[in-house]
Amino acid sequence: MSRYKIFLFSLLFLTIIPSVSAQLVETPKYSVLKEDSIREYLDKNQPFFSLFKDNYFIFGTPINHKPTNENSDVKFQISMQIRLTNTTLPWNTYLYFYYTQKVFWHVLEESLPMTDLNFNPGIGLAKPLFSDGRYIGKLSMQLEHESNGKDGDASRSWNRVTFGANIMIDRTLMVHGKVWIPIIDGENNKDILDYCGIYQIGTQVMSENQKWAGSVILVKRRGWKPNYNIITEISYRFSKHSDWSLFAQYYCGYGEGLLDYNKHVSKIRAGIVIRPHFFSDY
Repeated sequence: MSRYKIFLFSLLFLTIIPSVSAQLVETPKYSVLKEDSIREYLDKNQPFFSLFKDNYFIFGTPINHKPTNENSDVKFQISMQIRLTNTTLPWNTYLYFYYTQKVFWHVLEESLPMTDLNFNPGIGLAKPLFSDGRYIGKLSMQLEHESNGKDGDASRSWNRVTFGANIMIDRTLMVHGKVWIPIIDGENNKDILDYCGIYQIGTQVMSENQKWAGSVILVKRRGWKPNYNIITEISYRFSKHSDWSLFAQYYCGYGEGLLDYNKHVSKIRAGIVIRPHFFSDY
């Protein structure tokens, strides 16, 4: 890929994506997250395309090795959801198609290779949760596929049925959890649960003015030992009307990317993030 194409791609991500996200994440203000307004929003006003997980573009390097052109990289993620039903299904659920793509891009190397592309489509049901007439989060069930689109020895893939919950304790604190039933079909990654885990838990904390946000995600690897992959994030939004925030992420553990899922990573990266307004999915 030429440097000219790299520049155009970066410009696309940093300009067009934020402007599109302004339409995708338009939601009722937190102060009016009452059951009636949320149901009206979901049934009538929610765009069919909206943000799902965080959309970010970050650059960084290992903290446990000397930085080099080979071990420093850009990591970016694009994640959206498509609502497939106009009204609720049984149990007041909605059907969604989800798509997340995560890429590791070695921009300091001679040919600027994108070394690992992870594709994660899924389909599933989401159920909004209410308490005393107030929106407090959601439950979800998904059938997910994840692979790196390669063949031969570099091929990595697996499927899983996931069950998740996101609960807003108040406007500054959200907790979440996700557990999965794996379906391992990749010949070259039969031990993937030893590295990519069997469940995850986490929390997200925000300031009262919604400018600062921090989160910690723990992914439990298979086994009885207290072995976790740990993701720590912090972001700062200059204005409550802004669609993007400054963002830093520290990843420590295995399974950050599928190609080298069994190699330990300790990397810190920084850049920008565009987030859903209610809370981030993980």
